[in-house]
Amino acid sequence: MNRDDIKKRQISNRVKIDRDKCIGCLGCMAACIVSHDGHSPRNRVVSSSSKANSPIFCQHCDLPECTYTCMCGAMSIDKDTGYVLYDVEQCGSCYMCIMGCPYGVLRMNKFDGKISKCDMCISHTDETPQCVARCPMNAITLEKEEAGL
Repeated sequence: MNRDDIKKRQISNRVKIDRDKCIGCLGCMAACIVSHDGHSPRNRVVSSSSKANSPIFCQHCDLPECTYTCMCGAMSIDKDTGYVLYDVEQCGSCYMCIMGCPYGVLRMNKFDGKISKCDMCISHTDETPQCVARCPMNAITLEKEEAGL
């Protein structure tokens, strides 16, 4: 996909976060770990000095820098869903995607040196991101993206 195609793509669903509802329970991180067989979570929650909680998730950006900076083609855009996907087999562990992410979401998995990247739990039997399904405060929701990005 070139930049013009990417600008026209439509993402089927996006994770939305209501920071005012987040209590910092880390349930979203636990759900992510469980749904990915015990591997590092693909999201995180940080707390500010004023004790405000901020869940940080992949935005599956409209113009994803991680796909532009990835030199091996491990980061790509799914043409059906619009999600930014990561192919661990293609990854050369150069970490250019980490440096290119404007949100600081991507990180190295401590266990295998590869990237921890949200996949929207597309392989889960519920077909719903487990962070959304398991958030007890409904601070994390899945919203249908409107056309015309």
